[in-house]
Amino acid sequence: MSSSSGQAIDVEPLTLTRFILAEQKKHPHATGDFTALMNFIQTAVKAVSSAVRKAGIHRLFGISGVANTSGDEQKKLDVLANDLFINMLKSSYLTCLLVSEENDTTIVVEPEKQGKYIVCFDPLDGSSNIDCLVSIGSIFGVYRKADDEPVTTADALRPGTELVAAGYALYGSATMIVLSIGNGVNGNGVNGFMLDPAIGEFILTEPDIKVKPRGKIYSINEGYSQYWDQATAKYVESKKYPKSGKPYGARYIGSMVADVHRTLVYGGIFMYPATTEAPKGKLRLLYEANPMAYLVEQAGGTATTGKERILELQPTSLHERCPVFMGSKDDVQDVLDMYKKFG
Repeated sequence: MSSSSGQAIDVEPLTLTRFILAEQKKHPHATGDFTALMNFIQTAVKAVSSAVRKAGIHRLFGISGVANTSGDEQKKLDVLANDLFINMLKSSYLTCLLVSEENDTTIVVEPEKQGKYIVCFDPLDGSSNIDCLVSIGSIFGVYRKADDEPVTTADALRPGTELVAAGYALYGSATMIVLSIGNGVNGNGVNGFMLDPAIGEFILTEPDIKVKPRGKIYSINEGYSQYWDQATAKYVESKKYPKSGKPYGARYIGSMVADVHRTLVYGGIFMYPATTEAPKGKLRLLYEANPMAYLVEQAGGTATTGKERILELQPTSLHERCPVFMGSKDDVQDVLDMYKKFG
């Protein structure tokens, strides 16, 4: 079928909602709650995407005057995105506990509105890039509450191996949600859905994303190289000055969502290591490292601190940090080999 302008119109687009409904049918005991939850997350992402597109016009740029729990100054868009996610998730009647980068403590949903899911999220990742129009994003990880006891902060302190789903939204030249609901072992583990603004729906455009076994790109903030440990320094040196073949290309955007998305699409490695200035790294485990590690592993890659698998780390606090190396299996293995060599 064609439109009057001559452009073909897909009369049977595979939307994100339709995709999740199809997955739900594979599980006879599914209640449909997760499908509904994803609809609320989609709505939050659409609202944030709209705000990002209008930020300059509506004067949403600039500092809001407060700092978040990690000490980062909050931008107006940060505050708006956080409120959108919290309000959508609380009003879904499907969540019981929320963890946001922007809040010091957990957000406990009112008892009469509680459901069975716990959502950890960074409502607007890469916010330092807002004012210069570089791609930014949202990150989320979903857990199912383990028991019927009253919910506490401890319910959110779970290793990434217990995630039931994770994803991110990328607000770039287009808006895309990249999602995994844990089918990586059988293929079709990570899928990308692009927002079609004409119909307001996320359409499957990148099915079954697989990261290459080895890439040609490394991504790290080299401005901090004087603070790196020996293993990281030697690894980067080996990519810049290889004994044979061409050196790797260096790409670093400074928005984790954008850098990891490029790594998934093109292969290679994304790194945010520990430094002498930040011995535990900078990226937060619950709502940055874990969801992204889950996606990378579901796509066939590897995610590590350099010494441990990220998804196996046991969180001890809401805003705990960890070093991050993730991407193509062979590239990450090179880092692991360096850590074995240099300790």
